[in-house]
Amino acid sequence: MGDILIKVTRIIWVYMALKTAVIGIGNMGRHHARVYSGLKSSCLVGVSDINKNAGTAIASKFGCNFYSDYLELLKRESPDIVSICVPTHLHYAVAKSVIESGSHLLIEKPISHNIKEAEELVKMAKDAGVKLTVGHVERFNPAIRKLKDIVVAGKLGNITSIMAQRVGLFPSQIDGNNVIIDLAIHDIDIFNYILGKEPESVVISSGRALNNKSEDYADIFLKYSGTNGFIEVNWITPVKIRILTLTGTLGFAQVNYITQTINLYKTVYEKNYDQFGDFVLKFGNPEMEKLQVERAEPIRLELEHFVDCIKNNKDPLVSGEDGIKALRIALNIL
Repeated sequence: MGDILIKVTRIIWVYMALKTAVIGIGNMGRHHARVYSGLKSSCLVGVSDINKNAGTAIASKFGCNFYSDYLELLKRESPDIVSICVPTHLHYAVAKSVIESGSHLLIEKPISHNIKEAEELVKMAKDAGVKLTVGHVERFNPAIRKLKDIVVAGKLGNITSIMAQRVGLFPSQIDGNNVIIDLAIHDIDIFNYILGKEPESVVISSGRALNNKSEDYADIFLKYSGTNGFIEVNWITPVKIRILTLTGTLGFAQVNYITQTINLYKTVYEKNYDQFGDFVLKFGNPEMEKLQVERAEPIRLELEHFVDCIKNNKDPLVSGEDGIKALRIALNIL
């Protein structure tokens, strides 16, 4: 009786869950497959990759079918949602096929190789009535979500500067991209998201220190209306650092992407006039608060969110237009 109940429960779960699939099971794709296979509202039906050994291993591990041809996957499985995790130069061709199949899609960042292709994909998705989101996963970091709430609530006052440091060793796979497209695009999107606007101008200093094929370090200055932004990215620093700081007229916030912690400093000052009648500001010791953030895996929150958007017909947090904005700034930097 117990075995029958388990089987019936699984049949109901499979019927109620959305069919999900992953095309490309490299560094990011295998995590998409892992997360989809563990979500209650998702039934991972297939993965596709040109590497048969890697693909069959992932399919076996997570109990789904493997396809060396992603078009065959789309035809046979008819997934509701597809994650596209192939190299960037293949995004357009694969995404076009997914849209034509009628599946909703998540495209790993950047959305495409160039703006023209990105804009075409967004238009095709809208015309086909399918939802498209871009994998700017840092938006789903619990610390970033909390920081957004803090800024919107005005607890930091007017933001005068926002700075990001995203550095570490050279990655094992870089998909043919440079440090700007691979790393800086994360913080470009976060800056736009936190501030709710795009930069008016951008200045960059970059170079090739250890890799003669593409830029492996860059310092980027972004001028927003009323706010200065600065991004440091590289594949040179021997320590992995992911830090974001905001300075406002009422306080200062420091976010650690990795530990998902926030240190919030409240500015303490009083306005006064000295004996000559000159205006002065007297600063006291700042009040520091370590904010409690419930830690969670950003990619899991990202995929849960997108599945929920499909089930309940909601708009994704990261739109195709958001992906285009971040890509346009990154390409203008280059």
